[in-house]
Amino acid sequence: MNNERPLVLISNDDGYKARGINFLAELLSPIADILVMAPDGGRSGMGCAITSTQPVYYNLVSEREGITIYRCSGTPVDCIKMALHEFADRQPDMIIGGINHGDNSGVNVHYSGTMGIVIEGCMKGIPSVGFSLDNHSPEADFEPCAPYIVKIVEQVLEHGLPNGTCLNVNFPATPIYEGVKVCRMARGEWTQEWEEHPHPRGGNYFWLVGSFCLRDDHPHDADRPNLTEGYVAVTPIQIDMTDYRMMEEMVNDWDLG
Repeated sequence: MNNERPLVLISNDDGYKARGINFLAELLSPIADILVMAPDGGRSGMGCAITSTQPVYYNLVSEREGITIYRCSGTPVDCIKMALHEFADRQPDMIIGGINHGDNSGVNVHYSGTMGIVIEGCMKGIPSVGFSLDNHSPEADFEPCAPYIVKIVEQVLEHGLPNGTCLNVNFPATPIYEGVKVCRMARGEWTQEWEEHPHPRGGNYFWLVGSFCLRDDHPHDADRPNLTEGYVAVTPIQIDMTDYRMMEEMVNDWDLG
């Protein structure tokens, strides 16, 4: 790899073979050296999970000018930890999660392995961004995302991000976008989350499914509603989850002894 170019570390939660991550690596290879360390299979919904009860290993998949790809047996966050540990001689200029097959708007940030990657990078002090497309198909078309991804990556490489802040970028599954909206997280929750089926040996088993219900009084500036209206939704996320308003109220008004 060329040390004169930026180094971008990429991972995902769909596995190293997924179309999204390979599209992203090829897309960014003209502007940066690409190091991919991604799970050896699907790890959707892993959030910030780490592996602590069994060994983790990785293998080289392919290497050519500007792009090196490894697969890892661990979680998406394990992949970032492993890459930073094993290739510590050169710290990435940026960490990217994605492109995810499926959106990560609203509370999905807390479940998403893609955003787990981004949060881990942010905690390490490295500018980090997650890209997701609102399309779960393995053959999803990522071409409409391309110019927006390149522009955002170039902006982050040039200007960086504030310490403790990362970006969550979601694309609608449409061939043409209405534009870009800088948004907050939509307020909502998942409901009807389990689908029950009879087990042939007795009893029942359950599939995790569910529907997302928006619970937002002012959705005009939130990511999920803008995504469904055809906008690219860009949401700055902070890793400090402290509720400072509540902290002040507790200090001033609560009797905690």
